Amino acid sequence: MILDRFAEKHKLEFRDGKGDYLIAEGELKGSPFLLVKPVTYVNLSGMAALQIMDKYSIDVEDILVVVDDLNLREGDVRIRGRGGDGGHNGLSSIIELLETNSFARLRFGIGSDFLNGMMPDYVLSKVPDDVMKVMDDGFTTAINSIENFFTGGLKGMLEYFSKRTQELTLNSGNQISG
Repeated sequence: MILDRFAEKHKLEFRDGKGDYLIAEGELKGSPFLLVKPVTYVNLSGMAALQIMDKYSIDVEDILVVVDDLNLREGDVRIRGRGGDGGHNGLSSIIELLETNSFARLRFGIGSDFLNGMMPDYVLSKVPDDVMKVMDDGFTTAINSIENFFTGGLKGMLEYFSKRTQELTLNSGNQISG
């Protein structure tokens, strides 16, 4: 949803990337970028990352992976410059195939309001309208963070995120962490 909203904001369309992914290409303040959505099962997401890196000669420090996170409340955002998979099968696949965990990641909270054994249905189901409203600030934060990554790298994204986190904490008490 985040990449779809980002693409919509910047009037981009995803197309077949001739691999295990869909791709949208754009430019922001003179900085070209790619949006990539794997079309495999999440536990094979590393294939798309590896294919994109090889095809476009992209360095690992120029990658930002956006994932959902069951361990964060709906709409909460967490950004890291490196780290483990946190139990996320997509991140695990990317770490394994790239043979590094030194890439930026943006985790977006989707909560964990599901019964034992129902996680796949929960993750793949339509988000209720009342939950989408709760997530709105998080979507704004995520999209603006991605824009700052494209124009200023990890440092630019973290600077924006730090300021945004302070604003949101003061205004609403949400726990958004960098």
